[in-house]
Amino acid sequence: MQGLEVRGLRKSFGGLTVAQEIDFDLPPGARKALIGPNGAGKTTFANLVTGKLKPSGGSIRFDGSDIGSLGESERVKRGIAKTFQITTLFRTMTVRENIRLPILERQGRGGRMFGGAAADRATEEEIDALLDQFALLPLADKPIHLLAYGQQRLVELALTLALRPRVLILDEPAAGVPSSESHLILQAIERLPAELAVLIIEHDMDLVFRIARSIVVLVNGRILTEGTPDEISRDPMVRQLYLGEAHV
Repeated sequence: MQGLEVRGLRKSFGGLTVAQEIDFDLPPGARKALIGPNGAGKTTFANLVTGKLKPSGGSIRFDGSDIGSLGESERVKRGIAKTFQITTLFRTMTVRENIRLPILERQGRGGRMFGGAAADRATEEEIDALLDQFALLPLADKPIHLLAYGQQRLVELALTLALRPRVLILDEPAAGVPSSESHLILQAIERLPAELAVLIIEHDMDLVFRIARSIVVLVNGRILTEGTPDEISRDPMVRQLYLGEAHV
């Protein structure tokens, strides 16, 4: 199978089990959401997939190869990237400088950040293309700390795409973004490459139901159900446990 394939994934911390026999697929081009109440194990699952945590059991395969023994950096090199709930940008550096960093790291030239790499035309053209994709060109030379929070989240997305992932995990991309700026996040996700597999971990159900083609509901570390947005919104158990009446 091409893409991400998880089978029987388990994770325990002592006597506490936080992931229980999870089976999960994310093929190329997927737009899938992972939802569930606080403490359901969503971020734990993402950390198991990215290699930040080691599973207690089960398997994780990517494009048919077992990647369970690979560390986080090796999985990034394979094409699995994750954004974070809190932006991890260099606030005193410009937007362009922030995006240049992962490109140079990807090229194995991280040490050249301050050694003339800015004159590399191919690198700068790639940066410009990413800035243009996320409507950030007018902000290219502004320090991060001068940007609105929603704009910082766009920079983070552009930075992650600079790694050229094939699987992108968006960990609460709308967290902390004012409602007046949330449309920026939605538009940015809609502009992601069609072949990129995207997993959205999000509490904003409006965003989830507008972007996801499939929704996985996680409760107590176990998958409760999976279905289309329409199927999930009509599922009485999901509605009772999580959705309330917002999407009835």
